[in-house]
Amino acid sequence: MSIQAPRQQHLWIWFLWLAGFYSVWAWLVFGHDRWSDVTSHWPIALAMALGSYVAGSTPMGGGTVGFPILVLLFGLPATLGRDFSFAVQSIGMTSASIFILARRQPLAWSMLKGSMLGCVIGLPAGIFWIAPYVPELWIKLAFAVVWASFGVLHLYRIGEIASHHGMTEFDERWDFRVGVVTGVFSAASVAAVTGVGIDMVLYATLVLLCRADLKIAIPTSVIIMAFTSVLGIVIKNATTGMQPGVYENWLAAAPIVALGAPLGAFMVDLIGRKPTLLFVAVLCVGQFVWTCYTERTALGFGGLLASVAAVGVFLLGFEKLRAWGAVLVGERKEQLAALKLAKADE
Repeated sequence: MSIQAPRQQHLWIWFLWLAGFYSVWAWLVFGHDRWSDVTSHWPIALAMALGSYVAGSTPMGGGTVGFPILVLLFGLPATLGRDFSFAVQSIGMTSASIFILARRQPLAWSMLKGSMLGCVIGLPAGIFWIAPYVPELWIKLAFAVVWASFGVLHLYRIGEIASHHGMTEFDERWDFRVGVVTGVFSAASVAAVTGVGIDMVLYATLVLLCRADLKIAIPTSVIIMAFTSVLGIVIKNATTGMQPGVYENWLAAAPIVALGAPLGAFMVDLIGRKPTLLFVAVLCVGQFVWTCYTERTALGFGGLLASVAAVGVFLLGFEKLRAWGAVLVGERKEQLAALKLAKADE
């Protein structure tokens, strides 16, 4: 697996992007008399100050905060929360991605390229043939269950996950194929329905299967979420259109996330990734409890039990992935040892 080592940084590219973005945003707001929309939606801008930091410093998009704020706290439709996730991440995650690339941070390139190709295939399929048939309640539960399982995983595996250094290098073609499968599945089943998630799935694959360092896995997950968000916005604007209210919320939040996500990517190198991941893990579990409580009448006892069981199923999948990774790492070490022995005998 090829990993790009840090080289000379080119942060001027990121500053150029910021100048371009804020110029366009100012034209949209002041040139079209939309300042009242910005000021009236200040709560989402405030919430995304935290959401954008999470987006840049963890393997979870800004929609991880934006979705539950809009849907659970403000009581807006889950479809709006999904479309807003795409919209706000298309700025925040893109800004963080440009910052990461300009800093020449190491990335899992083969798996990232495969995931991008898989996303191009899976996201349109999910948007057209899966998302329209998922009820509002199920969208909320899908979000809650996936992120709760992710949070629980980190609460009891954080020591192991944070201890990885470098990355187990397999055959690049194998990495690319795994990336394609990961991209197709997660884009169609999670990202298309909730607006987030492909980053978390790719991250889990990297840390559990490849034993990747967080300094590699998290930046890679940020870039795949940026790519997915931009692709999602393009597809929805060209076909189904965005949900009413997304644009106004985006105008308020976009200038915050354009700086907040890169700030998260920078600050996490100073304070460490483990404390940030633990904090976000608690938030993930908390939003699951919040969702189950607010939807307790619609779910009933059976629905609540099924939701908890679904978290367990996801955790089982994560553990299977981890076990497979242990086998592959062991096989790879044996191959390297045999190769070294053969070279020594020559």
